[in-house]
Amino acid sequence: MAWNDPDWGKKNSGGPPDLDEVWRRFNQKLNTLFGDKGGSGGPTGGGPMSGGKLAAGLGLIPMLVILIWLGSGFYIVNEGERGVVLRFGKFVETTQPGPRWHLPYPIESVEVVNLQQVRTVEVGYRANVKSKMLKESLMLTDDENIIDIQFAVQYILKSPEDYLFNNRHPDEAVHQAAETAIREIVGKSKMDFVLYEGRAEIAARAAKLMQDILDRYKTGISISKVTMQNAQPPEQVQASFDDAVKAGQDRERAKNEGQAYANDVIPRARGAASRLLEESLGYKQRVIANAQGDASRFKQVLVEYSKAPKVTRDRMYLDTIQQMMTNSSKVLVDQKGGNNLLYLPLDKLIQSTGAGTGLADAPPVRAPEAVVPAAESTARSREAFRSREREVRP
Repeated sequence: MAWNDPDWGKKNSGGPPDLDEVWRRFNQKLNTLFGDKGGSGGPTGGGPMSGGKLAAGLGLIPMLVILIWLGSGFYIVNEGERGVVLRFGKFVETTQPGPRWHLPYPIESVEVVNLQQVRTVEVGYRANVKSKMLKESLMLTDDENIIDIQFAVQYILKSPEDYLFNNRHPDEAVHQAAETAIREIVGKSKMDFVLYEGRAEIAARAAKLMQDILDRYKTGISISKVTMQNAQPPEQVQASFDDAVKAGQDRERAKNEGQAYANDVIPRARGAASRLLEESLGYKQRVIANAQGDASRFKQVLVEYSKAPKVTRDRMYLDTIQQMMTNSSKVLVDQKGGNNLLYLPLDKLIQSTGAGTGLADAPPVRAPEAVVPAAESTARSREAFRSREREVRP
């Protein structure tokens, strides 16, 4: 059989039936079931048969209604939500996320509550800070000043049962608790604390106090955040308040400059005092050490002096003379026993001595050699030998 045969599907070829034919037969059976007339307007059947079919058709209607009624009890709870089932208005259970079923209305009903939705309550304004509600925003501080404050409270639900059944208007309860808490905290605080450094602390304290109030009322609400939108003096005294703020800023600047100067001067003074103290301690130690050294040296000299007094005296005399001559700019010329002419560069010696080099650092000055008779030199050598022998004897 060809695929384009118009009688395909009508013959007993084992293929799929014609959809139009199936739909037409279904409509005929349905019309017959409900007693509809067919053909050219004549009745399709006799009286008893038509009445039985009509009763059977009418019996299907309640079944369909019951099925639809039972199907109306299905509902879906999304993630982050809870379903609260009520039976004749009384709480029965709380269902978790997923497809659920309850007895249809009017036996049971369900309230789906979103627990993750962040709800907001505005105090002192509505939708915009410029649209103020002066009855809510004007508050009195502890120092008897009036301030204009606006803030917002964000909250979520933690118990759907308490939220639905314990309070008639839970959102309004949040608004009233927020206004009560902020008025109590502002009334116990100073004006400058509320306007400047204490805004974050006031918001935290207000959130805690609001949560305590709502928990005491069992509202099933959890405060998540309190945001201070604006806090300022009333518009009538804004100019005077700005002047007072500028004066306070000038005072703080002067205090900071004075503190900076003090922080610069005091450490330097303390450092100078510490340095002087350390220097005095060092001088003290040096003097003590010198005194102890002099005493020890004197004791050692005393021991040697007791052994050979004359030699010790001569040695001390020579050391003293050497020390004095080292720091002296005088030039001594000994011409005893000779009439030779000595040439000394006195100007260079005095110049070198004035420069601090001392006579010992000056170049040695050699006298011109003179011819000395042999007899005179022999006499001098003998005299020197005798003088050495006298010094050696005790």
